[in-house]
Amino acid sequence: MAVGFRSRLTGLAGLRRDEVGAGLLIPRCSSVHTFGMRFALDVFFVDGEGEVMAVCREVRPCRFVSDRRAAAVLEIPSGRGESFPEPRD
Repeated sequence: MAVGFRSRLTGLAGLRRDEVGAGLLIPRCSSVHTFGMRFALDVFFVDGEGEVMAVCREVRPCRFVSDRRAAAVLEIPSGRGESFPEPRD
């Protein structure tokens, strides 16, 4: 979980895919960048109740994605988030 300024700013950037573990949850967040990433991410935008609202799959390095409605963002290496729920209607 990214709680401090530095961990929120850098996220998973600079890490190898095998170093990230299960991924990274960023609370109080509605947008992420993939600058400095070495691999693509699946990005899950989550509401205040923890429900997935939107998913951006295979977000490649040097991109920016957002959903203004999100209360948190979950970053997972692309392909590892396939078992996560799809966004609700």
